[in-house]
Amino acid sequence: MHVITQKDVENVIQKRIETGHKGTFGRVSVIGGNANMGGAAIMAVQAAVKAGAGLTTCISHKANLTALHARVPEAMFIDYFDNDALCKSVFQSNVVVVGPGLGTDETAKQVFSSVLKNANQTLIIDGSAITMLAEDDQLKKLTPSAKIIFTPHEIEWQRLSGLSQAEQTPAKNAAKALELNADVVLKKHGTEIYHLSGKCSKLTIGGPYMSTGGMGDTLTGICAAFLAQFKGDQDQILDAAVYTHSDIADLLAKERYVVLPSEIADNLQKYMKHRCNGQIL
Repeated sequence: MHVITQKDVENVIQKRIETGHKGTFGRVSVIGGNANMGGAAIMAVQAAVKAGAGLTTCISHKANLTALHARVPEAMFIDYFDNDALCKSVFQSNVVVVGPGLGTDETAKQVFSSVLKNANQTLIIDGSAITMLAEDDQLKKLTPSAKIIFTPHEIEWQRLSGLSQAEQTPAKNAAKALELNADVVLKKHGTEIYHLSGKCSKLTIGGPYMSTGGMGDTLTGICAAFLAQFKGDQDQILDAAVYTHSDIADLLAKERYVVLPSEIADNLQKYMKHRCNGQIL
């Protein structure tokens, strides 16, 4: 199993081309955030914007519009009840994230169904969307043409894979990822990434100071931005995004008992600048 290192990040984060513009660095749509859990979608959007996505759209419950624009004015907004606008944004995106704070009610299922029918490039399925897919046979039948990435924690992976936590060995996890036709970022102490290519990667950084609500939402936003803007080996790009998330947390934990997800997002721009230049932070 490949151990992800700082070098993987430096190989991915490249200096921006002089003629680049917002369209050059990818379009990301984040679908999530019902009326009670808007923060999850907002944190994913904030991370995507600060990790360099050129255009980022939040597709969420209208109750979250004011909070989104107060926190991330750079992001666009679509009410997820506007199905035509939702489908258009999903279809036009390079990377789509679905699940943060979406919930599992009938509205969430309808929104998720529209995403599955229209996603055509890279689709990151996170949080409650994983639970819905695991439990709903009708959703399972909607196989999108997109490259799928699942980002479960161990309990969500148990629901989706049918593997108990005791059964979640690297060999079984890799076989199940292949069966699901997807990359899997299994979030835990020593996060593991099972790529559809057959490559398996492991994270040896990070710690309990990251055990705060919203940490996974921030990770999905970083993954989306990296995959949208950087060219090359998609396995390495995903590995670099996962490493970046935990490496920033490690740096902040030198002076903090608990590291907040929003603090990781706030430090993305400086971190990426340094890693691009190969500097030591």
